[in-house]
Amino acid sequence: MKNEILTLCVLVAAGTAVAQQQGIINNAESKNVKLKSVNLGDCQWTEGFWADKFKLCEEVMVPHMGSLLKGDVGFAYDNFKAAAGLKEGKHRGMKWHDGDFYKWMEASMYVYAINKDPEILAELDEIIDVIGKAQADDGYLSTQTQLTMETKGKQERWSNRQLHELYNSGHLLTSACIHHRVTGKTNFLDIAIKHADYLCKTFMPCPKELERFGFNQTQIMGLAELYRETGNKQYLTLAEQFINRRGTSGMEPAPFANYKNIGDMVQERTALRKAKEAAGHAVLALYYYAGAADVYAETGEQALIDALDRMWDSVVNHKMYVTGACGQAHHGVSSKGDMVHEAFIQDYMMPNTTAYNETCANICNAMFSYRMLGIHGESKYADIMELVLFNSALSGISLEGTHYFYTNPLRRTSDDKMGITDYEERVPYIPCFCCPPNLVRTIAKVSGWAYSLAPNGIAVNLYGGNKLDTKLIDGSTLKLTQDSRYPWDGDVVITVEACKTAPFDIMIRIPDWAEGSTLLVNGKKTDAEVKTGTYAVINRAWSAGDVITLSMPLEAKLLVGNPKIEETRNQAAVKRGPVVYCMETPDLPEGASILDVYLPSNIKLKPSHDERLSDNATTLRGTVMLYDDQQEEMYRTLERKPKMKKIKTQFVPYYAWSNRGKAEMSVWLPLIWE
Repeated sequence: MKNEILTLCVLVAAGTAVAQQQGIINNAESKNVKLKSVNLGDCQWTEGFWADKFKLCEEVMVPHMGSLLKGDVGFAYDNFKAAAGLKEGKHRGMKWHDGDFYKWMEASMYVYAINKDPEILAELDEIIDVIGKAQADDGYLSTQTQLTMETKGKQERWSNRQLHELYNSGHLLTSACIHHRVTGKTNFLDIAIKHADYLCKTFMPCPKELERFGFNQTQIMGLAELYRETGNKQYLTLAEQFINRRGTSGMEPAPFANYKNIGDMVQERTALRKAKEAAGHAVLALYYYAGAADVYAETGEQALIDALDRMWDSVVNHKMYVTGACGQAHHGVSSKGDMVHEAFIQDYMMPNTTAYNETCANICNAMFSYRMLGIHGESKYADIMELVLFNSALSGISLEGTHYFYTNPLRRTSDDKMGITDYEERVPYIPCFCCPPNLVRTIAKVSGWAYSLAPNGIAVNLYGGNKLDTKLIDGSTLKLTQDSRYPWDGDVVITVEACKTAPFDIMIRIPDWAEGSTLLVNGKKTDAEVKTGTYAVINRAWSAGDVITLSMPLEAKLLVGNPKIEETRNQAAVKRGPVVYCMETPDLPEGASILDVYLPSNIKLKPSHDERLSDNATTLRGTVMLYDDQQEEMYRTLERKPKMKKIKTQFVPYYAWSNRGKAEMSVWLPLIWE
């Protein structure tokens, strides 16, 4: 009782800070952050790419997913009802299904932050009431364990970390913080506080048998965010302890252990502060790094940020695909010889057909970079956020918003053997349902990533038609509008609608690909340095009506891989602005394979459109070479020059592939030098 009273008192005391800043990450008081979140709802998409995606999210993605998870297909809500004693039934779905449901709830809250639809709030209140009844008296909440204990009498709490109890905890805490931030209500937050207090009692001090928990460590982000929301420092302390214990308990397997939960697989062979490279399960790793970044933002520990800098460099510059995707192998071996699953493997080992690239891992890559953007204030992190968003994240959902991919390979042929999470086409439901709600909540909240509050102004991170109505760190009002058809057009026009009279900074991100960009204010050049991969900082006394014009040349370019990447040697990929393209068999003659296509080095690509792509995406038309000599043997003697013919065809954005029926696809194509 004493701890609960203390928590409530701290929450009341923290109310002022919470009211001042209510972003996706509530880092208004974080001392070790250079760029801070704008409030939820301060930026709203108005037209163009992200406005269309948000509208689809609001009208289709979130309601459709809710009908799945609350119905007989996804049945996640039924698990809570059964745990609450409101209906009969055993647990159904994966052990982490509670966390999937919390992510969908979080997506609903982001939508509500924009449209203020009272029906969303009413639905969430009803759900929260059920979750509260499902929660154990001591604060424990994980329906898989609760219901299994009741029906079988065998499974106890914390008996096996692969039960993902702390993964469910992390998404519960995060979702509850967002709900409180958006609505001001405490009904969900009360559940989260009760649960977090239970975690503190369970893991502080930590019994020897629990030192390896958790498995998929979303609880670190959740605890850090709950600390920010309430001011209760024990939550931050526990988050830090989960980091400190990783990699310190030796390599002896815990009960129920196999290669999937020991060693590099779960980032425990080496403590984070000593780690030299990203290792193991890509989702586990990137959630872990993102959580550690949240902790650093509050503690400022140099050894921690040094490690995170190394991890970011390892991921982005040695193990990441051209689409921003992560997780090179479904099954593989780490550089230290540990078996790993859905994981990072060795540097520059980048298989295309067997690339795993789980949608969650790609999204977590963007989440990690968003946090690093806040910490360092450098545009390279926003470049990675944008790369993921336009490519390896959106590829996880159909253009209609109702079908999903779990894995995101860079090449798919008709004879590929599908694994348990691979599909020939996007499917309406994936039994392991972690990725779809993760993606939908990201689409719902991405307007909150578009801008950041800088020490003396605002940073423009992402482009697209929007309006911003926010308060700068000094409390002054800033209103902007942004007009753009980005990413299909490289022109961005930002108009100042209202601002303070004193000079301040507007920081314009110049993407790393945007060589030759120009930047004007009221039609005239500025003194700001326009350099790719940086923010161009314009400092002046702004007035309502001032117009910033950024023009980025959108030219389709061929990319080649580092020569150490054997899988891309003598091949090239097509990229236009932030969008990576691919070739699909619907755009080839009947019977042709994607493996027959060769890419002329001097190819000329012209923007076009395909009415079969419902989001009006820009395609690229050009002439490629088609190999007209099938080979069935594994090897054969080269006897003559291959037969080749020219065909006119198109490339489609990678995120939009597999929206025109079953297809073969490839991002990388062999080069013909001309």
